[in-house]
Amino acid sequence: MTKEGKRLLIEKPVWNPTIANLTLMALGSSAPEIILSVSDTLSNINSTPGELGPMTIVGSAAFNLMVISAVSIMSVTQVKKIFDVRVFAITAISSTWAYVWFFLCLTVITPDYIDVWEAWVTFGFMIVLLIFAYTADRCTASVVKKEEED
Repeated sequence: MTKEGKRLLIEKPVWNPTIANLTLMALGSSAPEIILSVSDTLSNINSTPGELGPMTIVGSAAFNLMVISAVSIMSVTQVKKIFDVRVFAITAISSTWAYVWFFLCLTVITPDYIDVWEAWVTFGFMIVLLIFAYTADRCTASVVKKEEED
């Protein structure tokens, strides 16, 4: 590979950092819960699945939201600035909406049951989150690039 080709690879990463954080990081940190839930569902395919899978997913998400956030905040001694407030706001709103949507699905729309359409809508929400976050990230990148040029 030529020197210019290597420079291009360094300057143009394959993954957008925002999308990588929202997909790979989430999948990596939740993989054990997802595998447990899927295996429980597949082993009880013709009957009611156990509660262990969904409970571990909700428990892990609550732990990450509350405990990990608290430890991260308490361990920092100096004030940090959020670089991309747009992406942060989109992620915060989406996280809150995810808990509201989960509550609505399990208690209001179809109590104690998840329909297939609810699963697809939930997946659609993830796609919408990625599109909005990527768009916000690109907007911030173009503003920063413009400021650097000026």
